[in-house]
Amino acid sequence: MTTTPFQRFAIALASGTVLVAGLSACVPLVVGGAAAVGVGMVATDRRSSGAQLDDQGIELRAAARVREIANDNMYVSVTSYNRQVLLTGAVGSEADRRRVEDVVQRVDNVRSVVNELTIGQPSTFQERSNDLFISGKVKASLLDAKDIFANSFKVVTERGVVYLMGIATRRETDRATEITRGISGVQKVVRVVEVVSEAELASQAQRGGTGAPAPAPAPSSAPGTSSSSSRVPLPPMEPLPPAQPGGATATPVR
Repeated sequence: MTTTPFQRFAIALASGTVLVAGLSACVPLVVGGAAAVGVGMVATDRRSSGAQLDDQGIELRAAARVREIANDNMYVSVTSYNRQVLLTGAVGSEADRRRVEDVVQRVDNVRSVVNELTIGQPSTFQERSNDLFISGKVKASLLDAKDIFANSFKVVTERGVVYLMGIATRRETDRATEITRGISGVQKVVRVVEVVSEAELASQAQRGGTGAPAPAPAPSSAPGTSSSSSRVPLPPMEPLPPAQPGGATATPVR
């Protein structure tokens, strides 16, 4: 059965409903989407089944750790992909920012943390609603693209800044970035991607799986800055830096 663009958008938007809890100002922490992974996604995800289960556990344990130190000025979203954690949201001070990163880094099975927390007021209900809408549009556009594997990427949006997490080749990463930059409302794209070669993907497919092998632990990558003003048209993309074995690269693209 074929689907219309509207239906594909609705499906992509529905996949982000786990974030709806974050639309309430009284909830200080949001867990990412790993806990919502279903049987179909396990079969098409490039992560191993073990990594997918670990990501669920990491998000839940990290959420509990952050809640223990949370205060009224802290709104944190925790998203884990292939055991690498992205922190987005806002905290009241640099000390809080470091404290959140420290407690998450010590969660079992976390390989590295990309800390994109900003210091200041948490996003408003309107901003979080808009972020959810943008994520839905990005997911739908990636699903519509015929030249990339959409399930290679997890999409996280914070105040118009879109984070692409995943396991992908350089070509796929650049293509997904190009698509995302064309979405209305996107202020900036930050790529938190484990870059693999076409040969690695082919080798994995021959072994009967779609996922890339889980790399060994690596130091935390330097995060990109998360503040940006809207620019129309957007300037050219920056190229990805050399791949870091066993770790994701975090590169801001305005």
